[in-house]
Formats: sequence, C-alpha cells, structure tokens
Amino acid sequence: MARKKLNQFLNAIHTPNWVALLLLGLFLLRIPSFFEPFNYGDEMIYLTLGQGINKGLVLYKDIHDNKPPLLYLTAAVAGNVFWFRVILAFWMMATTIIFWKLTDRLFPKNTKLVKAATIFFGIFTTIPLLEGQTANAELFLIGPVIAAFYLVVNKKAKLWHYAFSGLLFSIATLFKVPAAFDGLALIFVLFILSKNKLNKKDFFQKSLLVLFGFITPIFVSFVWYWLRGALNEYLVAAYLQNVGYLSSWRPGDATEPFIVRNAPLLARGVVMFAGYAILYLYRKKLSLPFLLGSAWLLSSLFAITLSERPYPHYLVQAIPAISLLFGMLLFKKDIEQTFTIIPLFLALLVPVYYNFWHYPTLPYYTRFINFATGAINKEEYFNRFEGNVNRNYEIAKFLRESSAPHDRVFVWGDAASTIYALSRRLPPIKYVATYHINDFASKEEIITAIDSQKPAYVIVLSEAEHFNELNSYLNLNYMQIKTIDDAVIWRLINPRVLSIIR
Repeated sequence: MARKKLNQFLNAIHTPNWVALLLLGLFLLRIPSFFEPFNYGDEMIYLTLGQGINKGLVLYKDIHDNKPPLLYLTAAVAGNVFWFRVILAFWMMATTIIFWKLTDRLFPKNTKLVKAATIFFGIFTTIPLLEGQTANAELFLIGPVIAAFYLVVNKKAKLWHYAFSGLLFSIATLFKVPAAFDGLALIFVLFILSKNKLNKKDFFQKSLLVLFGFITPIFVSFVWYWLRGALNEYLVAAYLQNVGYLSSWRPGDATEPFIVRNAPLLARGVVMFAGYAILYLYRKKLSLPFLLGSAWLLSSLFAITLSERPYPHYLVQAIPAISLLFGMLLFKKDIEQTFTIIPLFLALLVPVYYNFWHYPTLPYYTRFINFATGAINKEEYFNRFEGNVNRNYEIAKFLRESSAPHDRVFVWGDAASTIYALSRRLPPIKYVATYHINDFASKEEIITAIDSQKPAYVIVLSEAEHFNELNSYLNLNYMQIKTIDDAVIWRLINPRVLSIIR
C-alpha cells in the first residue's frame, strides 16, 4: 500500500519535458529580478513590516499597512529583495505547474491547447509587462486560487476537497482581499454542475463546505490578533480600510451620495452578474472549461477594477482565466473557439478603458545584460532605476554604521520605506510610508510621536513636501550633521547638551 501511494505521488509530481523546459525558461527570465536594488515601493513597505515582525512588533497595532498578513509574513522570512524574489520565483514555478495540471484536467485530449495556455500563463506572470518580477500579492494569491479550482473540477472529488478548496481561497484572501471574488466563480461552477445533476442538496452541501474552509483561517487570524490586543486595528487596516479604495481614483466624487459615487462599481457588478446569467441560460450548450474560464474572468475583472487604480500588477489576477480562454481560442476546434472572442474582448477592453499602466520588457532585460557583461557598473545600473537609488543606499549605509539596530529613525519623503528596509531601522511611529502619514495621521501626531520616541536620526529627503512643524522641532532638538544629495540628516542632541544650550 505504501509503495502504491509513493508511486501515485511520484506520478502526480512528474512533469513532461516541455513543462520542465518552460519552468527553466521562466526561471532564467526571473534572474535579473534577483539583482534589482531596493527600490520598488510596495516591496519596500512589505520588507519594512517584515522587519518589524522579526523585531517583535505586532502587525497593524505597532506597524501599519492595509493588506492581510501573509504577504508581510513572507517578507519577514525573506528579509531582503533578493530572497523575496527567490521565494516568488519558486512559488510561481509551483503555480505554473498547478495551472498546467488544471488545464490538463480540463482538456485531457488537447495537448496543444494545454501547452498554449500554460506557456501564455507562464510568460505573462513573469515578464515586467504586468510587474511579474515584483513580489506583489496578486502573484502569490493566484496559486491557491488555481489549486482550489483544480480540486473542484475533479470528477472524483470527495467532500474534503471542497472544504480544502475553501481553505485555499482563504489563504489567497489572506494575501489580498480581492482574491475572495474569484470564489464567486467557483460557487457558480458548483451551481451549474449541481443543476445538471438535479441535486440542490448536493450544491448546498458542497457550498457550505467551501464556505467553512474559507472562513476558518480568517477566523483564526481574528483570534490571533485579538490575543495580541490588535483585533480592531487588524479589522480596520486589512479589511474595512480597503473600502476607502473603492473608486478612490476619483477623489472629486468623495462628496457625492453613495449611489452616485459608487455607480460605476455597481454597474460593473451588474455586468458581472449579467454575464453569469447568460452563462447559466446557455449552460447546456457550453462546456465546463468555457463556463469556468468565463465566470472566472468576470469575477477577476470585477476584483481588479474595484479601486479603478491602473496598477499593472492588478491585472495578474485575471491571467489564469485569460490563459484558459486564449488556449481555447487557438486550439478548441468547435463553436466555442468563436465564443471565446467575447470574454477575451472584455479582458482587453478593461485595461484599455481604465488606462492601466504597463512596463517595457525589452529595456528591462537589456539593462541587466549591460550590467552582467560589464558594459555598465553597479552605480550606473542602479541609476537606471526610478528614484534616487544610490542616494538611498548611501543614507542607509550611514544609518547602519552610525546607529544601533534597536535605534529608531524617522525619514520624511517618498523613499522613507526604502531607507527603513535598507538600513534595517524602524520609524518611531507605526506608519512606514509618507502617504500613510498623509492619509491616516495629522502632522501634530507625528511631532508628538517623535518627541516621545526621540529617534536617533531624522532624515529629510530633498523631494519631501514642506513640513513646517518638523523643521521647527528639528531646529530645537536636533543637529544637522550631514547632507547626501540634498537629503539632510539630523542627529538627536544629547539631552545634557541640550539643557546647557537652552
């Protein structure tokens, strides 16, 4: 029996040669990301919060950001950009294998379709076009979501598979909340399958198992933060605060009534459910893969447009569904090949309508090749990234050499989280990014916190907005000791010296 189980496991993890070659190619495409500097804003926030976790701070209570905890825990394990990107690389290789398994299960006799969909998926979740090389939540969440669908579309699925699929959706949601919307597609597929079997009880039983699996890890996280005295902060920061992101790209509508302000969001919800209704009406004429891919695409497009913000990594959440439909468009030789044009057109319309950004791919690799071959040195390589990368490294080096690991420092300016992550020093307040301070605190609160904590150093960056209260406080309590590329470094005056001066 043990040998049989071992053989089953080995067969399950075995990949054909083309998949192995694809994974090798994807890994090679990720190598330049291992050598990027500390620069990408979101990653710097994640790494700073991870540093806080490693120093015993309680997320949300002692140090703040607005996502659920799994991304910050991953950053805590990584510790720096290199290991963060290495973890991402292996996570995405595993995710690509799971996607291949799902596609192969849906199309067991169509090898060309499986190859096309998997290659498309691998490439577009790797290249910089949609920020595939950065450790953002969308890349981490799609793996559990794909695995959940893989469990459910199994004709021999047992009841525990449904509970486990819900758990996987919960894990995805604990990376980022919009992952939960893809669960709508899973419930829709269960409903379609159950209706075909004329078994409503079967549908409700399986749906409750999915719901139970989904709720359990999130409930456990609530209990954990309650025990740490941070339940309210966790609930607000990771969940309720995100409500403010809805339509937040239209600040001019903030004073409008709820219905008016959120009319575009409600309209997108109507489109999603109308799409579900159309799929339901034609369910007997459509295959399970088409129903699943289309429903999945509808839910993911709704999720990525919640805030109407045009960040390209948001689009990653829709790549699995797009990849399935793309494979069908190329190699499903029946009427559904034509039908796939409709959802794929919708997938193209969304980023065009909302003016989603994108990043050039060829210059990204050209820059790295120039660095790897010695055509440019490290300093010039860093200079070709956005921001003041070399300046930030120099400031961080100064802080590491001039302060103790437990010392707090305060950085005022957009690169604050980068310098915190690089120097491995934490701020005297819970907010690690300037926009956090602007959104969630008053400048008077910041001065009070600085006065209470007495950070060893305060750095005012050249690009920082004017902060009169901070300038006045620094002139009374700190000494300007150094300037690095117009970034001014202030050191706390010894209290004894300060009393003499005064």
